[in-house]
Amino acid sequence: MAKVSTKSLFGRALRALREDRGYSQEELAERAGLHRNYVGGVERGERNVALENIVKLAGALSVRTRDLFDSLP
Repeated sequence: MAKVSTKSLFGRALRALREDRGYSQEELAERAGLHRNYVGGVERGERNVALENIVKLAGALSVRTRDLFDSLP
């Protein structure tokens, strides 16, 4: 069985929080000051997210930064 990457787990958490708030990827990206393609890549586990961008995403979702890590081991 293949191990799921940390990037993929983070992306799933981000997507779940975004969808809970009813935001599109484009809306989240705009709120966070990031490009929509970047947000999509993060959600798919393709991007290694910089700490500054994690803080921006958490702020855009109105959650604590640590809430984005709840699903990580």
